[in-house]
Amino acid sequence: MYPTEPEFEQALGELTDSLGPFLAANPAYQKAFSIVQIPERVVQFRVVWEDDQGAPQVNRGYRVQYNSALGPYKGGLRLHPSVNLSILKFLGFEQTFKNALTGLNMGGGKGGSDFDPKGKSDSEIRRFCVSFMSELSRHIGQDTDVPAGDIGTGGREIGFMFGAYKKLRNEFVGVLTGKGGNWGGSFIRPEATGYGVIYYIEHMIAKACPEYSLSKPSTLVAISGAGNVAQFTALKVIELGATVVSLSDSKGALIATTDKGFSKEVVEKIGELKLKGGFLSESFASSGEYKYYPGARPWTLIPKVHIALPGATQNEVSGEEAEALVKAGVRIVAEGSNMGCTPEAIEVFEKSRKTGKSPVWYAPGKASNCGGVAVSGLEMAQNSQRFKWTPEEVDAKLKGIMKEYMSICGSKWSGEDLSSGDVLPSLLCGANVAGFIKVADAMKEHGDWW
Repeated sequence: MYPTEPEFEQALGELTDSLGPFLAANPAYQKAFSIVQIPERVVQFRVVWEDDQGAPQVNRGYRVQYNSALGPYKGGLRLHPSVNLSILKFLGFEQTFKNALTGLNMGGGKGGSDFDPKGKSDSEIRRFCVSFMSELSRHIGQDTDVPAGDIGTGGREIGFMFGAYKKLRNEFVGVLTGKGGNWGGSFIRPEATGYGVIYYIEHMIAKACPEYSLSKPSTLVAISGAGNVAQFTALKVIELGATVVSLSDSKGALIATTDKGFSKEVVEKIGELKLKGGFLSESFASSGEYKYYPGARPWTLIPKVHIALPGATQNEVSGEEAEALVKAGVRIVAEGSNMGCTPEAIEVFEKSRKTGKSPVWYAPGKASNCGGVAVSGLEMAQNSQRFKWTPEEVDAKLKGIMKEYMSICGSKWSGEDLSSGDVLPSLLCGANVAGFIKVADAMKEHGDWW
C-alpha cells in the first residue's frame, strides 16, 4: 500500500472490521487476509491520443488485476478525471468479493483512465479508446481478464475498444462485456445494476418492513445519481408502483415537489440529456413539479423517505446526511454505487439496525449492486456458447442471483447473536465474510497460502 491511498484504506478498513470476529475464531485465515489485500498485478501506462486540432494529448491508463482465484479478472473500466490508483485498487478489491458471491466463475479487477469523455467529440473519444486499447490488449483476454463499462465508459466506448481489440488481435471473442446487442451483448445488461438493486431490496423489504412494498405509491424512494445505474433503478421503482422523489448529478440535486414524484417520461428524458453530456440544472425545474438545488445531494432535502438508494459514486452519504435520513424515516438503505456511504454514515445505519426499533437496514454495494457484474458474467457465458438468451431468461437468472445473494449476506456470517429474532442481520458483515471465505478457500487450494 502506498502512503496515500484513502479510498483503498477505507475499503480495507471496512473489511478488517467485518472480519474481526471471524478471524478471531479462525486465526488460520489471518494469513489469507494479509495476502488477499495485495493485487496480483497492477498495470500502469501512458495513453497518447490526438485531439481534433491535431495536437497530442496524454492521459494515464491503468488495470488492476486484483484476484483470479475464482476466474478471469472481471471489473469495469472507469473514464473520469478523478481516476487514480487508490480508487481503482479500492474498486478492484471490492469487486473481488462481490464477484465471489454471484455464483459465477469471476475474479476481481478494475481499470480505466483519468481521461474525461465529457466535452470531447466522438472522434476524440474513438482515438483515445484505440490508443488505450493498443496497450491494454496486451494484458486482457476472454480467459484472462474481461473488462466492462463503468463511469464514463458506455456502449459507445465499449464499441470503440472492442473494435480496436479485434483489429489488434485478429479475433472476435468476448473480451469485453456491455457489448452491443448485435455483436455479442446480452439483453438486460444496461439495466442490470439498477434492476438488481431493486430485486435485492425487495427481499429486504419483505423481511424488515413489508408495509413499504414497492407496489405502493405511498412508498417514497430517494435515489442519487442520474447515470445508468440511477436511471434504471428509478425506472424499475416506477414500473413496480412506488414513488421516486429525487435524482442528482455532480452539479446538484433535483427533488420532486408533487406527490407524483418522477415519471417514466422524465427519467427517460434525463437519460437522453446525460447521453449528450448535459446536467440536471439545464431543464426540468421550470415545470414546477421539480426543484433544483445546486451543489447539493438529496439526502437532507427530503422531509420524508422510506428507502434511500445511493447510485452516484463513492462516499456520497456522510454521517450528517445519514442522520437526516434516519430522522426522515428511512428503513432501507442500499448502495447502487460502490462504497456509497462513508464509515460515519454506515455507523449511523448499523447503530439503528441494532436497536431493533424501526431499524434502518443497510446493504453495501458489494451486495446490492452486483446485478451488473452478474449479467456481465451471463454475457460471458453466452459468448462462450455462441448463443443468446431471451430477455426473460436473463431477467429470471438475475432475479435468482439476487435472491441467492441476499440469502448468503443475511446468513450466519453476520457475526452477531441473532437468536432473539429482534435484530436484523448485518448485510455488511455477511457479504464481507462470505465473500472472503470463498476467495480465501480457493486461494488455499491453489497453493497461494498455507
